[in-house]
Amino acid sequence: MQLKSITYPACPGGPAHKWAQPGIRCCPGRMQNSKSKPCSCPSLKLREVVSMYFTMVAAFLVILVVALQGSVPQESDFPYTVPLDPQGLLELSWNVSYPEQAVHFQLLIRDLRFGLLFGMSDRGEFENADLAVLWSDGHNSYFGDAWSDARGQLHMDSQQDYQLLGARRAPEGLYLLFRRAFSTCDPKDYLIEDGTVHLIYGILEKPVHSLQAINVSALHGGLQRVQLLKPNISIPELPSDMKTMEITAPDVVIPSQETTYWCYMAELPEGFPKHHIIMYEPVVTAGNEALVHHMEVFQCAAEFDSFPHYNGPCDSKMKPERLNYCRHVLAAWAMGAQAFYYPEEAGLAFGGPGSSRYLRLEIHYHNPLVFKGRRDSSGIRLYYTATLRPYDAGIMELGLVYTPVMAIPPGEDNFILTGYCTDKCTQLALPAAGIRIFASQLHTHLAGRKVVTVLSRDGRERQVVNADRHYSPHFQEIRMLKEVVAVFPGDELITTCTYNTEDRSRATVGGFGILEEMCVNYVHYYPQTQLELCKSAVDPGYLHRYFNLVNRFNDEEICMCPQVSVPQQFYSIPWNTFNRDVLKSLYGFAPISMHCNKSSAVRFPGEWEKQPLPRITGRLREPG
Repeated sequence: MQLKSITYPACPGGPAHKWAQPGIRCCPGRMQNSKSKPCSCPSLKLREVVSMYFTMVAAFLVILVVALQGSVPQESDFPYTVPLDPQGLLELSWNVSYPEQAVHFQLLIRDLRFGLLFGMSDRGEFENADLAVLWSDGHNSYFGDAWSDARGQLHMDSQQDYQLLGARRAPEGLYLLFRRAFSTCDPKDYLIEDGTVHLIYGILEKPVHSLQAINVSALHGGLQRVQLLKPNISIPELPSDMKTMEITAPDVVIPSQETTYWCYMAELPEGFPKHHIIMYEPVVTAGNEALVHHMEVFQCAAEFDSFPHYNGPCDSKMKPERLNYCRHVLAAWAMGAQAFYYPEEAGLAFGGPGSSRYLRLEIHYHNPLVFKGRRDSSGIRLYYTATLRPYDAGIMELGLVYTPVMAIPPGEDNFILTGYCTDKCTQLALPAAGIRIFASQLHTHLAGRKVVTVLSRDGRERQVVNADRHYSPHFQEIRMLKEVVAVFPGDELITTCTYNTEDRSRATVGGFGILEEMCVNYVHYYPQTQLELCKSAVDPGYLHRYFNLVNRFNDEEICMCPQVSVPQQFYSIPWNTFNRDVLKSLYGFAPISMHCNKSSAVRFPGEWEKQPLPRITGRLREPG
């Protein structure tokens, strides 16, 4: 079987590259002109990989295996790993080089057929995707940077930005090593930025004679969500008296259905004194790495003396109602995340007076292949110390209050709601030296598509606290920030959420239900203050005026009776262009009801109703 190159003009120069496997003759990496004799070398199925490397529309193919450019990272240089598919046949590892502004990928293919597609897209779709493609026609094998159009048709990219660095065969499968810059200035390429990245993959089951012949709709494929750009944070020194505690599922049988949220109640020992949690990490049962999607540990409300034991699905009718009062997040992990470390000067307090000793573990199992009989004891390992650090860490809620007065019309592709933590609240509730935000967890329900929190000072946006422009409600984790954000009295924290309701036929209102919506940023900070919630909602009186206005323009189709709830009034609105635009305008100018709350759920003293919206005169530039 021969591997033959295609002859094109303007090939790049460079020395011959060597195959990573012994006994395979290398192929030269230079063709002088279009009349040069194509080189060829032995190929055994798809074990030997070549790189199609184009630098202009008049594309050319160069055969490579070990390196295109730069040094090849070693296996130990890939600290982050996720299984791409539910069976674990594709395993992706990567590292991030901020000096190079690039990501190095190592892809392990355990069962290679006739190639695969790997890439990124806005929401995990195969249309309008940025792809690296490895394919075989049954004789020769090719690698190239490609993109798909709105119909899913593949095209070779004239600018090759997935750079193949190496390939080698191992007992466990084929390793591909390649590199991709964060930003390529190529309009067909995906901009890798902070936040969630939707990775996609597709396995070629049959040989194809060309890239264009690949039928994306017929591929066996899927998506995996990760945070590619992990922050480069130094690990603080851990104390000698550090202890560990594992909050794990008790050998449960994973239900044979695609999605399960499993709840398990645990408790701290009687009389457990105050400690500081200083780090935590996942504990995932071997073999279940592709099924355990994310996990959280919640502490229960201290107002209850006891909580019932429970071990079962979170949505079961058998789940005790009181478990809904276990909502204070102690730890959260999602697939692809590593250990979480607190800053060396702070720790998260648990145990001691005023702290519940009851904990709820919640595990999201993603089982699309409906495996049966899989047993699991996954969970989270807490590292804690009795030697308290200088500061207790705190968790503060920013964004919108859970109320139906904030609503999204149906059929919207890009509807924006904004929640405010005003200067008046921070002036009253924060210490003079301010607080330091070091981590953040963004949260919406199913319609959320983008969440951004910005720090504003003196009417000008100063710093992005956290932003996820490809946010998914199916991938939520506590993320350490690249740099600590200092917030001082008089600052404003503005959280904006973008929603898509194109698949809905009636309004989506704010609330606790999964088909209702939220807009929240749980920020982790120190030193802990009394301020636990700093959120807003539109003034109810102005919303009532909105209902009156649209009533007059819609022949009184909206029932304004006193007994009719706000959600019912929203549900009865005919969502024409006028009613939509007026609601958007209302949220953009109407005064707000501020919730500047202590941990007791009582507001700080002051006047908090009908507060003016913060006036922002200078905005940060969007990345692009």
